[in-house]
Amino acid sequence: MLSRTADHLFWMARYMERAENTARMLDVNYQASLLPQSADAAEKGWKGLLGISELTGDFAKNHGAVTADNVMRYMVSDAKNGSSIRNCLQAARENARAVRGTLTTEVWETQNQTWLEFQRMVADDSYLRDPSSMFEWVKFRSHLSRGVTVGTMLQDDAFYFLRIGSFLERADNTARLLDVKFHAVESEYYGGTVIGNGQSQGNGSSQSQISGKDIEVDFYHWSGILRSVSGFEVYRKAYRNVIRPEKVAELLILRPDMPRSLAACMQEVVTNLQKVANEQSADTLRKAGRLQADLQYGRIDEILATGLHAYLTQFLERVGTLGVGISRDFLVPVAA
Repeated sequence: MLSRTADHLFWMARYMERAENTARMLDVNYQASLLPQSADAAEKGWKGLLGISELTGDFAKNHGAVTADNVMRYMVSDAKNGSSIRNCLQAARENARAVRGTLTTEVWETQNQTWLEFQRMVADDSYLRDPSSMFEWVKFRSHLSRGVTVGTMLQDDAFYFLRIGSFLERADNTARLLDVKFHAVESEYYGGTVIGNGQSQGNGSSQSQISGKDIEVDFYHWSGILRSVSGFEVYRKAYRNVIRPEKVAELLILRPDMPRSLAACMQEVVTNLQKVANEQSADTLRKAGRLQADLQYGRIDEILATGLHAYLTQFLERVGTLGVGISRDFLVPVAA
């Protein structure tokens, strides 16, 4: 397959996945903002969302005050924000158009219709009256895009590059979400690091000393993290217990049967990389396989003992290196 064709397919899938992930985070944050809370707590929530995508500085330069409407406009329809849902859906559609002959009619029409409908929906900011409906629509269109791809495309190199793009993007997003959300909850409600074995927190108190109100707030935050990755019902089925931070981390990092976990994403990346392997991709495949093995044989108590933030930071660095390797070996090389 031509590298330019592979590049368009890879990025089409990544941008579609990124649009869905952004919609998921916005929806959960919006739902959380409706709960009784101080203005400061609400602002921290929206700042945290900007932090996940590393957009805090860009937002501050162009939009000033961090409010729900400002952040949603910026993350949904701002043409100047390269990571907005608008730009992600447009980029997915343009990449699909460039390789229209490689895609089935159903895949192309799904991408094209998504972009056209989205433009109509955001034309007058009316979505701000019911943001959740918009976010559900974006998630549905992403699900439809993946489903049509799996259901209609020949499973050849084009299909494999689409899958690699989707799951590499999903792994990156899940890791960012975990890192930012765990840090925010730990800092605000525990004053230190959440430790899975019940040891003291950073402020000298233990989890057994947390008040009933703290537990209630705690539940909403952890369940919010799970809902952002469609993991709330999955958690209940897998653990049949109260929501505990270390179990949330285990589910979203190490469980290969959880579709949006780091382990599941890397398993898909490695499987599809093996299908398109060439003479120069051995080192990239080795790095991907090693990362998958670390997740396959990792233990959550070891990860928490060494520090969740450090672990996720290293994971994101390794995923970034992997993306560069994939571009070098298969796609249009990234300009230096």
